[in-house]
Amino acid sequence: MTTNPSRAGRREWTALGVLMLPLLLVSMDVSVLYFAIPEISADLDPTGTQQLWIFDIYGFVLAGLLMTMGSLGDRVGRRRLLLVGAAAFGAASLLAAYAHTAETLIAARAVLGVGGATLMPTTMALVRTMFTDPAQRAKAIGLWSGVMTAGIALGSVMSGVLVEHFWWGSVFLVNLPAMALLLILGPVLLPESKNPSPGRFDLWSVPLSLAAVLPVIYGVKELAARGWNVGHVVSITVGLLFAALFVHRQRTSASPMIPPALFRGHGFTPALVLNTGSAFGMMGSAYFTTQYLQSVLGKSALEAALWSLLPSVLIGAAAPVAAQLAQRGVERAHLVTAGFTFAACGYGLLALTGTDSLWLVLAACGVLAAGIVVVMSQLTDLALSSAPVEKAGAASSLLETGTEFGGALGMAALGSIGTALYRHGVPADAPAPARETLGGALAVAAELPGRAGDALATAAREAFTDGMRGAAVAAALLLLGAAGLAALGLRNIRVRPEADTTDAGQADRLSPSGV
Repeated sequence: MTTNPSRAGRREWTALGVLMLPLLLVSMDVSVLYFAIPEISADLDPTGTQQLWIFDIYGFVLAGLLMTMGSLGDRVGRRRLLLVGAAAFGAASLLAAYAHTAETLIAARAVLGVGGATLMPTTMALVRTMFTDPAQRAKAIGLWSGVMTAGIALGSVMSGVLVEHFWWGSVFLVNLPAMALLLILGPVLLPESKNPSPGRFDLWSVPLSLAAVLPVIYGVKELAARGWNVGHVVSITVGLLFAALFVHRQRTSASPMIPPALFRGHGFTPALVLNTGSAFGMMGSAYFTTQYLQSVLGKSALEAALWSLLPSVLIGAAAPVAAQLAQRGVERAHLVTAGFTFAACGYGLLALTGTDSLWLVLAACGVLAAGIVVVMSQLTDLALSSAPVEKAGAASSLLETGTEFGGALGMAALGSIGTALYRHGVPADAPAPARETLGGALAVAAELPGRAGDALATAAREAFTDGMRGAAVAAALLLLGAAGLAALGLRNIRVRPEADTTDAGQADRLSPSGV
């Protein structure tokens, strides 16, 4: 047991391990349906619209409720909300696994999104309250960031393995043991923490936050998937109008959901903005690399998922190394700048690829992801350290909402660049489906006789690779710009002493019993 009361001991590190379980599963659920959807379609026979909602409802509900749940956790207690969310997540997983209709599965996925929205900000906020020593907190947040990033890649692989050996419902049942373990060990290991003077919960902010986030996320994702459309632009515009109303409500309410004082914390605003930019870079690459592995190189979905695990080796090492460098006195501004630069180099490698560049693409993904994990871990630590501990839930939820928005925007912007270059590279006399997507071109090519089909498939693969290279150049320039902003905006920012954000009664509020 540690003799320094400000440093975490074995209990806290064990508790962190318990917290990693729901975080891993929540991030995995973003991609866990990739290989299960064909069996779901055969079993439940959903319409095209229902199939889209089976995919999307989880992410939409998750993004829309993050701010609400982060603020609620500050008021009712983060551990309490975490356990409620774990119970809901487990129950919804069971319902999804044995759903007999598409409507039931959509409803279960929506409840999973509600549970995920409680789990993500509360796990981050509890890390903030358990680890008050700056060096230990940086290490813990680095692990948190690495697990969250790795979970997205693991989700698709796990779904492929489970569907190959069991039935599609098994991809949801894997959630149950982890949630049961959290419900058993959470009350014993996790401290209860909350804002001692939270004020009244602002109910009007809940629908305003949903109306601000959901139309923007929906519009941006649809732009990435289907291209420019007036309806999608209107959706984004409506969301931005509600966002303005939400900001006005927070500035004028006596008890706001998101306290404006958070943005006056030294370093919080630049951390939030730069973290959103890092999510842009991370998710923007996924739009291309998954298609490249399957449609350009011809890998099966499971083969592509297994190959995509290789870059996670660099991801696992990046955040701990950055935490060690920070502990040895390297300034955070230098680490974040280096992380963005490293990520830009990953896109630079992607810009050098051809139509047969498996190892170069994997190396690019590893370098890119490692750089982004360094950035995210450092900026998350900075944002949470800048926020008062009693507002850790609200701060965490803002970071997570920014991550969702940045990821959607990255896929839309870079996807649009890649699509424009793809259409320019496909022969002008190609059938319309071939000019829309690489998948459409390969389907058309399979129906054409002999050399005509081979020529169209080759041209489409080259056009897609050209689009990926062009988007990679644009992303590299953006990340280099973010590196410059980090070098300027994070200069001389230091983590405030813990005494500035706590008081004499905090030890009682953070006790295991929570009383």
